Amino acid sequence: MPHLFERFELLGDVVHLPGMTIDLLPTTDDFAFLDATAQAELVSAREVKPIELVDATIDRIERLNPQLNAVVTEMFESARDTALAGPLGGPFAGVPFVLKDLAVEYAGVRFTEGSRFLRDNVSTHDQELTARLKRAGLVIVGKTNTCEFGMRPTCEPVLFGATRNPWDTTRTPGGSSGGSAAAVASGMVPMGHGNDAGGSLRYPASCCGLFALKPTRARVPLGPEYGDVFSGLAVEHALTRTVRDSAALLDAVAGPDLGDPYAAPAPDRPFADEVGATPGTLRVAFWPTGLGDSALHPDCEAAVRAAAALCESLGHQVTEAAPPVLARPELGQAMEAVYGGAVAWILEYWVHKLGREPEEDEIEPLTREYWEAGRNVTAAEYLLGVGELQRSSREVARFLTEYDVWLTPTLAQPPLRINEPGADPAAVAAREAAFIATPSAIANITGNPAMSVPLHSDGDGLPIGVDFLARFGDEATLIRLAGQLEQARPWAHRRPRSAT
Repeated sequence: MPHLFERFELLGDVVHLPGMTIDLLPTTDDFAFLDATAQAELVSAREVKPIELVDATIDRIERLNPQLNAVVTEMFESARDTALAGPLGGPFAGVPFVLKDLAVEYAGVRFTEGSRFLRDNVSTHDQELTARLKRAGLVIVGKTNTCEFGMRPTCEPVLFGATRNPWDTTRTPGGSSGGSAAAVASGMVPMGHGNDAGGSLRYPASCCGLFALKPTRARVPLGPEYGDVFSGLAVEHALTRTVRDSAALLDAVAGPDLGDPYAAPAPDRPFADEVGATPGTLRVAFWPTGLGDSALHPDCEAAVRAAAALCESLGHQVTEAAPPVLARPELGQAMEAVYGGAVAWILEYWVHKLGREPEEDEIEPLTREYWEAGRNVTAAEYLLGVGELQRSSREVARFLTEYDVWLTPTLAQPPLRINEPGADPAAVAAREAAFIATPSAIANITGNPAMSVPLHSDGDGLPIGVDFLARFGDEATLIRLAGQLEQARPWAHRRPRSAT
């Protein structure tokens, strides 16, 4: 496509697009590492047709997916039909996109949540988020891999097999939104859907060198199927390469739906307007340790300390501090009760929908263990747990009267190797618990917005993200800070070797 970059400044192997600079490797596809905003601008200027973007995406998926296993349900025919059907509206008209195969349904398309129990299940309706993504002009080309029912911080379901990290295919891309993370990091799509009930957007962002914003509770609707999920722990958004894509997409999909049980505070102005706006002088608390007695990998500690130093160099006031909630054993007990009850709810929900219980080989051993444990959680224990989480939320809110953001590790270790230590459920659970032993899930407990920012990497070049948490409803501060960090330490130009 010789005309592709005619309206942009092209110097050697670097293309300068509005708001970003992208290195062009000799083997990089024309569109592969343009962000969604740049792709939409090409369509709007009639430099590129939507079908060209979609066909390029399909070609890239067909070439890379056999190695990465990111896309598990192809929607190529319907995507091409949409791209060819006529003018597309919305801020991302014609831009390819993927849906994580969890929670968000698309009518007429297989919906498995990573489980053999649902291998033949087909959605009968669109979720409200799906409808809003379509109205934003996005063309959905496929659904991406996830661990069974999204309950693990890796992406290795028996149903589809493991998704591999584009930075090192022996490593996990993280979970549970690992398929979408691998698709975005490898340049299959510029951004992809994910959800987060304990870190499932931010964990894979950390593993794959991406930006992920977890919005405020109820910022993005969960209907019509759900009012909230896990007493408000779960939220929807996306994995992106750039801050501006995340902000603009949130503008396109945010806002309450009819019948929602509650709504997030309305923003003062569009989130996209916060990108590039000065954050002012922020009071940044940082905490370079894991949870309890869990060891934090030296590279993950270094990432937090380096991010704190970067914030200080940008003029922010930086203090080592954490809310007292981290020292309370009651919090762990509450999380065990709430997550246990939630897992039991997931399985019972599908038993009710399908009219039968799963056969022994239809759910994974670890899932069955969680299900059986969750069945023993009483209603009183669940509600006591919810009450404890709400008390913890008030402690964090008081802490954030003294600080504007709280900086912590996103993960306690660099990306884990795939399929270690095997199928033993107890060993898998212990290994993955150590992987996520950081305060990241506090944002899900409180409902506060949080983000993982790809500012660091280990000695092997594997990405390591850091997590920032802000006050309830205050995505604006995070987006301003993220834009400042992105300008100071750009990351969108980085390329995994397996993606070229």
